[in-house]
Amino acid sequence: MDMARAPINLVVLLSGGGTTLQNFIDRIADGSLNARIQVVLSSRADAFGLQRAQNHGIPTHVISSRKYKDADAFSAKIDETLDKYPVDLVCLAGFMCYWKIPDRYLGKVMNIHPALIPAFCGKGLYGHLVHEAVLRYGAKISGCTVHFADNEYDHGPIIVQRTVPVLDDDTPDSLAARVFKEECKAYPEAIRLFAEGRLKVEGRNVRIATSGS
Repeated sequence: MDMARAPINLVVLLSGGGTTLQNFIDRIADGSLNARIQVVLSSRADAFGLQRAQNHGIPTHVISSRKYKDADAFSAKIDETLDKYPVDLVCLAGFMCYWKIPDRYLGKVMNIHPALIPAFCGKGLYGHLVHEAVLRYGAKISGCTVHFADNEYDHGPIIVQRTVPVLDDDTPDSLAARVFKEECKAYPEAIRLFAEGRLKVEGRNVRIATSGS
């Protein structure tokens, strides 16, 4: 890690337990991720991810989509909140609501999906539903995908993918646990590459430069 670089400023959006957030916190603590989490936004007041953030002194906000008349109003509130913080990169970490990403944040938002996009992805496929679909289909390989997010579900250019075998005796829980171990490597890797200026987006392709800009 290039210690001469200033920490990248992250914002994390979540809706649930915050295991991906905890991974970021742990990687920052052990020095393998040179980042600072500025704020955590949750779409649910009861999300345990909020408690994880508060345990580490990270500011939190709850923005419930139910309180807004439509996706535009909900998204505008998210934008308004983000604009109060220094933001280099927004990390979606199990955020279960549709955020209409404004132009000023396009190319600065990442998401992780627990399958190999373009397989087993899209609206309605998230969390354990993904692993159930993988097993039901009889796939032999699964994994995770970190990609730039745009305004279509699981659509933006792919940054990093990591694979795992699907075993004959897998359950959704066992497959999810194996995939999550790879998520814990893939997402910090993608953030580091972004922070180092090494990601070059060319259409649907993300080229990884050998050195940063």
